[in-house]
Amino acid sequence: MCGRFTLAVDPADFQETFGNYTFPANFAPRFNIAPSQPILAIPNDGMNMAEFFIWGLIPMWAKDPAIGKRLINARGETVAEKPSFRGSFKYKRCLILADGFYEWKTNAGKKTKTPYYIYMQDRRPFAFAGLWDTWESPDGSSVKTCTIITTEPNELMASLHDRMPVILHPRDYDRWLEASPQTPENLLALLKPYPAEAMSAHPVSPLVNKPENDTPQLIVPA
Repeated sequence: MCGRFTLAVDPADFQETFGNYTFPANFAPRFNIAPSQPILAIPNDGMNMAEFFIWGLIPMWAKDPAIGKRLINARGETVAEKPSFRGSFKYKRCLILADGFYEWKTNAGKKTKTPYYIYMQDRRPFAFAGLWDTWESPDGSSVKTCTIITTEPNELMASLHDRMPVILHPRDYDRWLEASPQTPENLLALLKPYPAEAMSAHPVSPLVNKPENDTPQLIVPA
């Protein structure tokens, strides 16, 4: 599962990592992005532009937008089959931008969990594999939403949790953002754990447990 992440990198760093894409001129650093909040993503609409989506996929056919609260993640093993995701997997994919994420490790023999912050060793931003859709409400307004795909953990993440978000390698960005419809055979190989040797993690303050807390203090080692 991926239920909280960060995007606090200097916007200038995006140009080096995501040189083929355009970003909003200004956006505030975020240290505790939670479901139902706006997140920055690049959809496969051929524009190569990042824009804000609401985290929690509302399929275009949904009658109740509350379904988005249950669809913040999509399992990579079944994403091509589940009705909520298979349409977007074929037609509407996106890069969800981040520079770190959180996971909670169960403490043996205790009811408490310790939050950990996970990030790239070089501290560069990266992209989760995501799906998006546009939902039209009865009043005529529309909302763009998205979800993060998860997979089995790598060696680093296995000590913390039994799932991790799919982090795409930069060489696969264009393939994931192909605007034409794609078959599962063309994409499923990309939904794999990111190499553990490129990542780091450390425990952080339980302040991250509350989404209203959103400060640089949250990613400082505890």
